[in-house]
Formats: sequence, structure tokens, C-alpha cells
Amino acid sequence: MAMARLAEERETGGADVLHLEVGQPSAGAPSAVRDAAVQALAESAIGYTNAPGLPALRRRIARHTGEWYGVDLDPARVLVVSGASAGFTLAFLAAFDAGDRVGVVEPGYPCYRNTLEALGCVPVPISVGPETRWAPTPELVAAAGPLRGLVLASPSNPTGTVLDAVSLAALVGHCGEAGIRLVSDEIYHGIVYGDPARSALEHDDEVIVVNSFSKYFAMTGWRLGWVVAPPTLVEAFERLQQNLYICAPHISQVAGLAALDARAELDQHVHRYATNRQIVVDGLAAAGFTDVAQADGAFYVYADMADLADAVGGSMALCQRWLTEAGVATTPGLDFDLARGNRFVRFSYAGATDAIADALERLGRWTP
Repeated sequence: MAMARLAEERETGGADVLHLEVGQPSAGAPSAVRDAAVQALAESAIGYTNAPGLPALRRRIARHTGEWYGVDLDPARVLVVSGASAGFTLAFLAAFDAGDRVGVVEPGYPCYRNTLEALGCVPVPISVGPETRWAPTPELVAAAGPLRGLVLASPSNPTGTVLDAVSLAALVGHCGEAGIRLVSDEIYHGIVYGDPARSALEHDDEVIVVNSFSKYFAMTGWRLGWVVAPPTLVEAFERLQQNLYICAPHISQVAGLAALDARAELDQHVHRYATNRQIVVDGLAAAGFTDVAQADGAFYVYADMADLADAVGGSMALCQRWLTEAGVATTPGLDFDLARGNRFVRFSYAGATDAIADALERLGRWTP
């Protein structure tokens, strides 16, 4: 976000900036979503909903879960939330107490760690790398010592790693046997370039799943997501939601119903992301940088830029120079990995294809 702020400041001053820093689909919400919102504003009073969300949306999310994963989900376990960020806050509050040790994968989304710390929990880093395809294993989780919980993302941010069905089943099974509450981040489901991502719900009813309309459904600013809670925690989630958020935005919930039936338009975005991914990987390779994560899903390439980063004072300095000298905004790996992030850079390819290609050409021409 610091890089996004710097990029915005440069644009405000009249500079040309190409954006590879923020994980936000450039296309915006599907047309059916916008139409549904306009109709609702014209015909309905927009106010509070029940804390768990509109019954019709909860039923549709449960059906979506069955369609994608073959899981027969009771809609009573679905809680509609104000984006995945609210979902994680609710999940951590419902499942953990202050002082609990919760495993977080590094590199990984920094807000897991930051939110856990804000709530008094102890985030425990689980370091992964290319030797495990940037994914945690039961052995790595066990080596972290006693854990009350584990946050798992597949596809992951920043690496794009997708756990295959066997690896996911092994991790879910290990957590169940060890008494570790698994919080499964599935917000990038739908954005994959091979076999579909699998859900932790396929293996255990006691997992907590957090999902979102922001990524595949391209609705970042609508602040809409959902949580699937274990039966034993449904009441806790509802009470926390009522006290902290009241409900997710009503108009966004109406729009979310339409989004779930807009797959034809949304899948076209995924095809574009696949094209963009190849442009980034090929552009980095042409510049001599081939040590990248596999990027099975999501819309990021996470690249080891150690030689270049070391030459200019680290990944933050490198990204700042790219912004000021090449007009390309990227994200340093510092937040994703506290121990090794100074040598990595994340490239988001969620934007327009022409802009992605232009950005990689600029970076290829840049010299320190």
C-alpha cells in the first residue's frame, strides 16, 4: 500500500505510472452486478439486513459450494461479511484467544499476521520455499511447535501456489489430528491455470473457510465476502458480526447474487490473466530473472531479485527506483516475508494486457 500511495502521488503530479503493485482486477464488476445494483436502488429500500446476510444470498453461496466442490453445505453455516478482511477478523476472534499461537505461512499475506497481533494472538512463521513448491507441509507445521491454529491460502498471495488435492487433504488431516483449527483462505478460487483449486471443506466440517467477491468476481470496492463456519462456531460468528459490523452492505449483497451467475464474463478475465502471467514470466526471463514461484493461480508472480535488490539496497529501494525511473509500480517482498522479503518482488498482472506488456518492456530496459 505504501507503493500504491507513492504511485498515486506521482500520477497526481502528472507522471505516467503502470501498475503492477495492487492485486485488484482492472475490469470492474460484471455487467449483471451493476444492473442488479441499479435496479435495487430504484426499487428497494437499502438498509440493514440480518447479521448473517440475505437468506437468498446465503442459499446461493451454499449452492455455489456444491457446484464447485461437491460439498452439501447447510446455508445456516454461511455468514456474509464485509469482505474477506472482516471475515478473517471474525474468524480469529471466534476461534482463538489472546496468547494463542497461530501458524502463518511466509511468504504470505501480511494482514493475517498483523490482524492476529492486533487481537493479541501470536503469529508463528512457517517458512516455505521452492523445495515444497512454496506450500506448507504437515512436517513444516509440526516443526513449528504447538499451534492453536493455522492460516492456509490456496491459491496463495504472493506466490500463486495452489495445493493439489492430495497435499490439501494431508494438511487438513494433520490439523484435525493435532487439534489445530484451520482457517482456509480461498479468495482466489476460480483464478487458476490448471486443475481447479480444492476446498478444505471437502475434508473436514471443522475448518473455517473465508472467501470473497473481490478477486474472481472482480468486486473489490463492494466489500463483500463470506465465511463458512463450523457448526460449533456459527452462533459465535453471528454474535461477533452483529456487534462489530451489524451486517455486510445490503446493496453489495444484492449485487453478489448476480455475480454468482456471471461466470461466462468472469472466466474471460481469467483467460486474460493467463496471458498476462506469461508476459510477466517471459519478460522477467528476458531480463535474466528466472527464479520465480510457479504461479499456479491468483494473479501474481513472486520473483527472487536478490542480485539486483542487493545492488540497490534491497527490494524496497528497487521498487522505489523502478517507480521513479521507469514509471512502473511493483511491490517489495518485505511484508510478505519478514526474514527473506528484502530480496523478492511481487508483480501483479491483474491489469490490462497492453499495460502489463509495456511495464515489462520498461523494466527490461532499466539499468541501475
